[in-house]
Amino acid sequence: MTQWSGKSKGTILGYKIFVYCIKKLGIRAAYSVLVFVAFYYFVAYLTSFKAMFSYFRYRQQFSLPSAVFAVYKSYFTFGQVLIDKIAISAGLHNKFTFDFDGVDILKQLLNEGKGGILISAHIGNFEIAEKFFAEIDFNCQIHIVTVDQEHSVIKEYLESITDTKPNVQFIYVKEDLSHIFEINDALSKNHLICFTGDRYFDQSRTMQANLLGKQAHFPAGTFMLASRLNAPVAFVYVMKEPNLHYHLYTRRAPEFKHRDAQAVLNSYTDSVSQMLKKYPYQWFNYFDFWKD
Repeated sequence: MTQWSGKSKGTILGYKIFVYCIKKLGIRAAYSVLVFVAFYYFVAYLTSFKAMFSYFRYRQQFSLPSAVFAVYKSYFTFGQVLIDKIAISAGLHNKFTFDFDGVDILKQLLNEGKGGILISAHIGNFEIAEKFFAEIDFNCQIHIVTVDQEHSVIKEYLESITDTKPNVQFIYVKEDLSHIFEINDALSKNHLICFTGDRYFDQSRTMQANLLGKQAHFPAGTFMLASRLNAPVAFVYVMKEPNLHYHLYTRRAPEFKHRDAQAVLNSYTDSVSQMLKKYPYQWFNYFDFWKD
């Protein structure tokens, strides 16, 4: 199956243009540049266009004309999300407003003293979640498990414009599986571990579940780990709304049997489906996710 490579298509020039627009003209002015950028991606990347058209047409049940327009709107929305992430990192956090929906669940997970597993997806703007966590002062008790595959020049540039140090810690997935020890160490300290559950690499082990009416593959490791550890599980999303506003959702996973990874996965896909029905344009997996 053709899946995600771990790298974005962004260039250092593109990021610098947006940063310049944000700082000199403002966030909304930077959005205007996206009219042309989104159109470029709309016409230049046929593979992602087909994948997104299929998502809107068959998974979201849009009409044919609406599905075509939705692909463009998806690119435009994704560009807004990237601009917002850069703006917040560059110190413009006060330009945005935020809602905390389910923050009591996160506090409860910490108070239970068992650690916790948070599972998110590539929807909305979860990369700014650390700003939410900082607002409720978790003292860096959040660990995000990620794959460090992004272009180093882009990473270095984004870090150079960031006004504060991250409020979360990162655990990078390694081929020797040493990240498992880091995860266990964090859980032993009653910290929270966050994964995304919707991307995997070729040759990796997968599981299947229904998402928006069709079976799809998901990384088995995330859900096997969540089902085997003696820690509660919750689903977390940060979704973009109009007028520079974001909404953090936290939902506790239903009870499941020990080692029942399929039950965790099914709960996860139900949760993601609900989010996508409410925010259809914020699905940012630009490849054929439901390919057989």
